[in-house]
Amino acid sequence: MQSDKTSLRYMLLHGARHPARVVPYVRRSVRNRFLASGVRDHVDFYRRVMTKDAVGNPGAAIGSPDPESWLAIGELQFEYLLRHGLAPSNRLLEIGCGNLRAGWRFIDYLEAGHYVGLDISPDILLAAQAVVAERELRQKTPYLHLVADLRLDFLPERHFDVVHAHSVFTHSPIGVIEECLEHVGRVMRPDGFFDLTYFSTSGNPYDRHREDFYYRTEELVALARRFGYDAEVRDDWSYSQPKLRLRLARADVPNQRRG
Repeated sequence: MQSDKTSLRYMLLHGARHPARVVPYVRRSVRNRFLASGVRDHVDFYRRVMTKDAVGNPGAAIGSPDPESWLAIGELQFEYLLRHGLAPSNRLLEIGCGNLRAGWRFIDYLEAGHYVGLDISPDILLAAQAVVAERELRQKTPYLHLVADLRLDFLPERHFDVVHAHSVFTHSPIGVIEECLEHVGRVMRPDGFFDLTYFSTSGNPYDRHREDFYYRTEELVALARRFGYDAEVRDDWSYSQPKLRLRLARADVPNQRRG
């Protein structure tokens, strides 16, 4: 039987087994309670988190505190989509583009104007603009947009071959995921696909500090079906557990590009 990781008993036992983690856990919890005061919604809260984490090092806000990990994780994402048929002529939407950890590689590879990146953080998008300049990718004319939700209502219909969201739903409550799945199909080509990562749990869904959200795979698969997608866990995604990769494609369209 799985432990309830939100229970006081579990947290006390876990703290007793890992005492070095207690102080950072409490510090993060207190900080996030302060950041959550007076927020409108989760996006507003998480924008504050990213602003705080990005001070002095934008990469730290997206989980890459050093240049080596920033390059390595970006390359992992890029090479994975290349193996799955990403072509220079494809149009790619990256939800949660951050400071272009993977995005600069996509921009460099794709034809000019074929990359669109979205993020909720002005600080991170300013860092992304700096990466475009540093990597001399201006002529590729990437589009970088600040967003407050995932309704995607300013994007054209049936435009993107691939939608990509790495380390976005790992930090999103279920309502944000539902909003994205409700609207992303409008901007995808019928034969396109949507790759996303998530934190998995075999027990009850839970979150840590309102930052890291853990879901059962079957819960997300059922949610995808509700919005008309087939969903498949990618067993060829070589990343550390419990971050898994799910691929969504229109259930009513035969898709040769899922492989």
